[in-house]
Amino acid sequence: MGTPPAIPGLTTASRYRPATQGAGVGGDWFDLVPLGAGRVGILIGDVMGRGLEAAAVMGQLRSAAHALAKTGMQPRQLMQALDAAVTDLDVPDQLVTCCYLVIAADAGAVTICSAGHLPTLVATPGEGARALPAPVNAPLGVGDVLYQQCSAVIPPGATLVLYTDGLIETPGSDIEDQLSQLTSTLSDLFTTAPDLEAAADHVLTTLLPDADGHNDDVTLLLTRLPDAPLAAVALDLPAVPDSVPEGRAFLSKTLTSWGCTTKADDARLLLSEVLTNAVQHAQGPIGLHVCRTALDLTVEVGDHSPQLPQPRFAAEDDESGRGLILVRALADDWGVRPTDDGKTTWFTLHL
Repeated sequence: MGTPPAIPGLTTASRYRPATQGAGVGGDWFDLVPLGAGRVGILIGDVMGRGLEAAAVMGQLRSAAHALAKTGMQPRQLMQALDAAVTDLDVPDQLVTCCYLVIAADAGAVTICSAGHLPTLVATPGEGARALPAPVNAPLGVGDVLYQQCSAVIPPGATLVLYTDGLIETPGSDIEDQLSQLTSTLSDLFTTAPDLEAAADHVLTTLLPDADGHNDDVTLLLTRLPDAPLAAVALDLPAVPDSVPEGRAFLSKTLTSWGCTTKADDARLLLSEVLTNAVQHAQGPIGLHVCRTALDLTVEVGDHSPQLPQPRFAAEDDESGRGLILVRALADDWGVRPTDDGKTTWFTLHL
């Protein structure tokens, strides 16, 4: 599967054990996807069966899921698209379990959609481990399924534990008993904040003491939530022209209080462009959110229009069309993500 990219502020540990019995490779995969604006996507999936066909389906789905996640779409939308992709592969009786989570560090929230996958566990130092609540959806490939998602607030320092069925579904054992053992093992480990690499090794040793006797691939991913921003503020604005200077003044005051004045000119200019787009083309109210980490300043503008802005090259006599070109040129990162209420346009400047 390769090694997922290192994401600043995100501590992870992963293990993959191919099956020692049976034919060929399997269809397990996981992925970490940086989404910008302090958000991270986590994917884990399992294509049922073994051999070249399962591995080929896994490779296609992993690539598709990564590309879809980078668009900023919500977990339920991504799962809906993957379900269509599995159906289009036209592989008889092919079922895939998959789980996609989006971590929003600024809110300490996790949004999850699971397509028939095993429960994601949350291990919190001093509080033990528990299952992360999530709607029960059918696996991918069933077709004609309306996928549901939910969000939960996770305490700082908590670790998400994702895995495939090879970890707990072993011959001669009950899967519910094995899941209880996994939860108990994690609770014992997380009386404090353990080293994730050591924790991953301990989980495998405890759940699979016979390293040479498992007949299914085993995938385990531990992800500790990134630290919350150092500071964050928000402001609601009506969709009227006066909101642009009001938002600019609010940002200036905030940056001055945070000691981030070196980026103030660029931040004000970019906010003006994004806010003007929201006032002219979107529906109110408009939400302005500003947060700061040790490395970055992120500004988000949310509105109630589902139409996503698209950069374009303006003609010499056009009076508009240059705003997003400025954002692309001056911001260190930027993007647009759909929301239930509309969309959020964001940009990041390195401090």
